[in-house]
Amino acid sequence: MRAVIAAEPGGPEVLTVTDLPDPEPTAGEVLVRVAATAVNRADLLQRQGFYPPPPGASEVIGLECSGTISALGEGVTGLKIGDEVCALLAGGGYAELVAVPVGQVMPVPDGVSLVDAAALPEVACTVWSNVFMGAGLEPGEKFLVHGGAGGIGTFAIQLASAWSTKVFTTAGTPEKLATCAALGADVTINYHDEDFVEVLKESGGADVILDNMGAKYLPRNVDALATGGRLVVIGMQGGTKGELNLGKLLTKRASVAAASLRSRPLEEKAEICASVVEHVWPLVADGQVQPVVHHSLPLEQAGDAHRQIEGSEHVGKILLTT
Repeated sequence: MRAVIAAEPGGPEVLTVTDLPDPEPTAGEVLVRVAATAVNRADLLQRQGFYPPPPGASEVIGLECSGTISALGEGVTGLKIGDEVCALLAGGGYAELVAVPVGQVMPVPDGVSLVDAAALPEVACTVWSNVFMGAGLEPGEKFLVHGGAGGIGTFAIQLASAWSTKVFTTAGTPEKLATCAALGADVTINYHDEDFVEVLKESGGADVILDNMGAKYLPRNVDALATGGRLVVIGMQGGTKGELNLGKLLTKRASVAAASLRSRPLEEKAEICASVVEHVWPLVADGQVQPVVHHSLPLEQAGDAHRQIEGSEHVGKILLTT
């Protein structure tokens, strides 16, 4: 099979297409012939040598895919060869074939093309597991997501809006803010010239914050929380070590959580995927939530896709097609 590998840690130029042995599904796995995969910021970290795959996972980059089932491992039921699916991966997406635990395989939602479905697994599972299963966002609450024009942000805005919450988001350009508003954000904040803390304080604070910045935003995120608020950190673009004022947390009866999806046990990932299919896919099927795809590039242009992600030139997801 053709696959993209990082010959050594480095910039986008280290990504090359090579031939690798076809994977074979073991017991409880299916083999997916990949139609498309999506580029995530975690892929950039792996390319740089900072985010290795979990033990036993493919060394090939790629955390999600869409495609058709081409083989079934021992004991797999409920699926058949030829089924169109999308899947959450621990690795292996930048390739023509990938073996996937059956619990992480999901049907393509009604109304979504097979290629565009590659934009869904990682964002849907990340947002649903952290904001709804974890932080327990409820209708009528206030929700803040940072980086609203990115893959996570565009999905989180739509899902929280469909959940009847008041949605706040940050972005860096008027064009991206306009996109966020069109997706359902009630309040958009340009982080270059507005203070999201002050905006949220005027509204009584955020009940849930989904943060991809980490240390850089930690104190300000706590300031922006409402009483009983929940901060969930899922990224470290702004660093890994920050100062946390426990006194403010105590006063607000607030909480801070951090979570990674990739390293969770298979059982937890399967539970998340099943919950996404039950609760999120119906919203996708009726058009309340849709994948936001900036554009698609062939697998051979993976390096160009990484450069565009690094330059924040995109809105939503960038796909790689086989």
